[in-house]
Amino acid sequence: MTDEIGVLVVEDDEHTREVNSRFVERVPGFTLAGTAPDANSALRALRADRDGGRAAAISLVLLDMNLPDGHGLDVCRRLRASSIDVDVIAVTAASDVATVRAAVSLGIVQYLIKPFTFASFTERLEGYREFVTGVDATGTATQSEIDQAFASLRRGSSTTSLAKGLSEETMSRVLAVVRRESALSAREVAAQAGLSRVSARRYLEQLVESGKLTRATHQHGPGRPEIQYSRIR
Repeated sequence: MTDEIGVLVVEDDEHTREVNSRFVERVPGFTLAGTAPDANSALRALRADRDGGRAAAISLVLLDMNLPDGHGLDVCRRLRASSIDVDVIAVTAASDVATVRAAVSLGIVQYLIKPFTFASFTERLEGYREFVTGVDATGTATQSEIDQAFASLRRGSSTTSLAKGLSEETMSRVLAVVRRESALSAREVAAQAGLSRVSARRYLEQLVESGKLTRATHQHGPGRPEIQYSRIR
């Protein structure tokens, strides 16, 4: 898989399709490979993507369940029957148990219920990215590596109860900054996220409390030790 994960957004509502497409383009590591307003358009786009002997541009499908010409679950079944190897995240208002259970049985890797925030959307995509990069596809994986890869999907399903005065969009930006590095201080995060050091620390501490980051104290020579924040591996 390339560094950029190509995404196909399948959504019949034009406004929602545009919003979801913009969301994809705002998440580091993902690129919008195309959009489709219905099931048949999505299947045609995926088949065309696999034809011609070139590398596939679409690795992930954000799939609505309620499409004008078919159900999202039927799209998944047709993808599997056609041996089209692509991952699917359900992005839908359908929350009935039968649909959710069928989605799991068909291998849908994440389930995001509408309406949702950009922060929740980002969590799902970042969890997916950690999942696909967590195990080397060219070799064998240890039990620990497999557990860690699947845990990244579960972390993407968690929610954050924000303290007063914090915004979900800024929280997502701070989280993305830390996840790009091995360990950062509040000062370093503030510089990269465009925040004051005090604000950055508030967001970082909230992320530690919610289980998305870890915190450790490091001593660099004489003087006061520095707190550094890292993503959970």
